[in-house]
Amino acid sequence: MKPSVSCVFVCHDGDGKILLARRSAQARDEPGAWDCGAGALEFGETFEAAVTREVVEEYVAAPLEIVQLGVRNVLREDPPSHWVAVVFSVRVDPAQVRIGEPHKFDELIWCAPGELPEPRHSQLEATLALL
Repeated sequence: MKPSVSCVFVCHDGDGKILLARRSAQARDEPGAWDCGAGALEFGETFEAAVTREVVEEYVAAPLEIVQLGVRNVLREDPPSHWVAVVFSVRVDPAQVRIGEPHKFDELIWCAPGELPEPRHSQLEATLALL
Protein backbone atom coordinates (compact mmCIF):
# COMPACT_ATOMS: atom_id res chain seq x y z
CA MET A 1 0.00 0.00 0.00
CA LYS A 2 1.04 3.58 -0.65
CA PRO A 3 -0.15 6.82 0.94
CA SER A 4 -2.62 8.88 -1.08
CA VAL A 5 -2.47 12.64 -1.61
CA SER A 6 -5.41 14.69 -0.42
CA CYS A 7 -6.16 18.39 -0.87
CA VAL A 8 -7.68 19.58 2.40
CA PHE A 9 -9.35 22.97 2.44
CA VAL A 10 -10.70 25.32 5.06
CA CYS A 11 -13.28 27.57 3.46
CA HIS A 12 -13.73 31.02 4.97
CA ASP A 13 -15.73 34.17 4.28
CA GLY A 14 -12.82 36.63 4.47
CA ASP A 15 -14.24 38.10 7.70
CA GLY A 16 -13.09 35.55 10.26
CA LYS A 17 -15.72 32.81 9.88
CA ILE A 18 -14.89 29.33 8.64
CA LEU A 19 -17.21 26.78 7.05
CA LEU A 20 -17.62 23.33 8.58
CA ALA A 21 -19.73 20.42 7.38
CA ARG A 22 -21.23 17.69 9.55
CA ARG A 23 -20.45 14.25 8.12
CA SER A 24 -23.65 12.32 7.36
CA ALA A 25 -24.52 8.80 8.49
CA GLN A 26 -23.39 7.60 5.03
CA ALA A 27 -19.94 9.26 5.30
CA ARG A 28 -16.91 7.05 4.73
CA ASP A 29 -15.65 7.61 8.28
CA GLU A 30 -16.42 9.54 11.46
CA PRO A 31 -20.15 10.11 10.77
CA GLY A 32 -21.63 12.97 12.79
CA ALA A 33 -18.26 14.72 13.13
CA TRP A 34 -17.73 18.31 11.99
CA ASP A 35 -14.99 18.72 9.43
CA CYS A 36 -13.57 21.01 6.77
CA GLY A 37 -13.48 19.83 3.16
CA ALA A 38 -11.08 17.51 1.37
CA GLY A 39 -10.64 15.37 -1.69
CA ALA A 40 -8.11 13.18 -3.44
CA LEU A 41 -5.67 14.67 -5.92
CA GLU A 42 -6.29 13.03 -9.28
CA PHE A 43 -3.53 12.02 -11.70
CA GLY A 44 -2.32 15.00 -13.78
CA GLU A 45 -4.25 17.54 -11.70
CA THR A 46 -2.77 20.69 -10.16
CA PHE A 47 -3.44 21.39 -6.51
CA GLU A 48 -5.53 24.43 -7.42
CA ALA A 49 -7.62 22.44 -9.91
CA ALA A 50 -8.24 19.72 -7.31
CA VAL A 51 -9.26 22.25 -4.67
CA THR A 52 -11.54 24.07 -7.11
CA ARG A 53 -13.19 20.81 -8.20
CA GLU A 54 -13.71 19.61 -4.63
CA VAL A 55 -15.02 22.94 -3.30
CA VAL A 56 -17.56 23.10 -6.14
CA GLU A 57 -18.57 19.45 -5.60
CA GLU A 58 -18.93 19.73 -1.82
CA TYR A 59 -20.20 23.30 -1.40
CA VAL A 60 -21.40 24.35 -4.90
CA ALA A 61 -19.44 27.63 -4.58
CA ALA A 62 -16.48 28.60 -6.75
CA PRO A 63 -13.31 29.55 -4.85
CA LEU A 64 -12.55 33.28 -4.87
CA GLU A 65 -9.03 32.83 -3.47
CA ILE A 66 -6.89 29.74 -2.80
CA VAL A 67 -3.82 29.90 -0.52
CA GLN A 68 -1.63 26.91 0.32
CA LEU A 69 -1.05 26.71 4.09
CA GLY A 70 1.14 23.67 4.54
CA VAL A 71 1.50 19.91 4.31
CA ARG A 72 0.69 17.20 6.86
CA ASN A 73 1.75 13.55 6.90
CA VAL A 74 -1.35 11.88 8.33
CA LEU A 75 -1.03 8.45 9.95
CA ARG A 76 -4.26 7.21 11.52
CA GLU A 77 -4.78 3.99 13.43
CA ASP A 78 -8.60 3.82 13.39
CA PRO A 79 -9.44 3.26 10.66
CA PRO A 80 -5.90 2.45 9.52
CA SER A 81 -4.93 4.96 6.87
CA HIS A 82 -2.03 7.06 5.61
CA TRP A 83 -2.22 10.11 3.40
CA VAL A 84 -0.35 13.30 2.62
CA ALA A 85 -2.62 16.28 3.22
CA VAL A 86 -1.81 19.45 1.30
CA VAL A 87 -3.79 22.08 3.21
CA PHE A 88 -5.38 25.21 1.73
CA SER A 89 -7.36 28.22 2.85
CA VAL A 90 -10.17 29.01 0.40
CA ARG A 91 -12.26 32.18 0.42
CA VAL A 92 -15.81 31.64 -0.84
CA ASP A 93 -18.97 33.75 -1.01
CA PRO A 94 -21.20 32.51 1.84
CA ALA A 95 -24.32 33.39 -0.19
CA GLN A 96 -23.30 30.78 -2.79
CA VAL A 97 -22.55 27.95 -0.35
CA ARG A 98 -24.86 24.96 0.02
CA ILE A 99 -24.49 21.20 0.43
CA GLY A 100 -23.46 19.69 -2.88
CA GLU A 101 -22.98 16.12 -1.67
CA PRO A 102 -25.83 15.24 0.71
CA HIS A 103 -24.64 11.64 0.87
CA LYS A 104 -21.47 12.93 2.58
CA PHE A 105 -22.71 15.93 4.58
CA ASP A 106 -26.02 16.77 6.24
CA GLU A 107 -25.43 20.23 7.71
CA LEU A 108 -23.21 23.28 7.23
CA ILE A 109 -22.21 25.91 9.77
CA TRP A 110 -20.22 29.14 9.68
CA CYS A 111 -18.30 29.73 12.91
CA ALA A 112 -15.30 31.48 14.39
CA PRO A 113 -12.26 29.22 14.80
CA GLY A 114 -12.61 29.50 18.60
CA GLU A 115 -16.28 28.45 18.57
CA LEU A 116 -16.18 25.05 16.85
CA PRO A 117 -19.07 22.60 17.25
CA GLU A 118 -18.66 19.08 18.67
CA PRO A 119 -17.90 16.35 17.86
CA ARG A 120 -14.99 17.21 15.62
CA HIS A 121 -13.27 15.06 13.01
CA SER A 122 -10.05 13.55 14.38
CA GLN A 123 -7.94 15.56 11.91
CA LEU A 124 -9.68 18.95 12.20
CA GLU A 125 -7.62 20.44 15.03
CA ALA A 126 -4.27 19.72 13.33
CA THR A 127 -5.61 21.15 10.06
CA LEU A 128 -6.89 24.35 11.68
CA ALA A 129 -3.54 24.82 13.43
CA LEU A 130 -2.12 25.72 10.00
CA LEU A 131 -4.50 28.70 9.60
